[in-house]
Amino acid sequence: MSERDEFFVAFFPMPSRLRVFLLSVSAVLIAAFAILAYAAGASQDNPGGGNFRFDFGRQTVTGVLELDPYPLLYVTEGSEQIAAGHTLMMSGAGKTGLMSRGAGLGKQMVTVSGVLLNRGDIDMLQARGGTDGLAAAPDATPVSVPAPVSLGRWQLAGEMCDGKCLAGAMRPGRGLAHKACANLCVIGGVPPVFVSTKPVEGSEFFLMAGPDGGPLTMEMLTHMAAFVTLEGELERRGDLIVLKVDPETVRPL
Repeated sequence: MSERDEFFVAFFPMPSRLRVFLLSVSAVLIAAFAILAYAAGASQDNPGGGNFRFDFGRQTVTGVLELDPYPLLYVTEGSEQIAAGHTLMMSGAGKTGLMSRGAGLGKQMVTVSGVLLNRGDIDMLQARGGTDGLAAAPDATPVSVPAPVSLGRWQLAGEMCDGKCLAGAMRPGRGLAHKACANLCVIGGVPPVFVSTKPVEGSEFFLMAGPDGGPLTMEMLTHMAAFVTLEGELERRGDLIVLKVDPETVRPL
């Protein structure tokens, strides 16, 4: 090795030509990773502006409580943000539903108070704790809920999600990275929602139910946060569409 050859030894200063080479390679790698990260992010669907709408303030509405397949409120006395006639999905705090708190109040007039979650055309009310969040409204004028309207049997493609994270509790609130969270939400009683690749009756979000109109069975959790094809009966409840899934028809895409 001649005197002009440069050789790296850890306890000696780095040779100048080697330093230039390493700095150049480092700069190229940093730029390449930055471009790759941008490309990966740009290829994802825009999760939208969903969030807890604390800017709307506390929402207090009155209506008829329905318990099947999950607690729903047919709003009769709305607020500035929630119109009368809206069929509102609801949840408790965290990964909990309202089924146990609503037991005994089905088909009755109730008052619900909490914070609204909203992303695009989907929304949900997270009720406050105790009777401050859900209580009977004996003084409210009783109202009949519109009868469900069958829309027939459909074959659909799309993604199974938990309605709370999809409505704004998480961003993006869907996809395989969200599977564990979605399963825990649905196990806790949060209404699951099917996001269809094509709209039906102007909607692409459908509240999911079992074939008998009750909650989803636990076996369906296998398909949560994944794209599937399935068949089921669609039923309109006010301005909300319920999908009664036939479990035997669910196939991964």
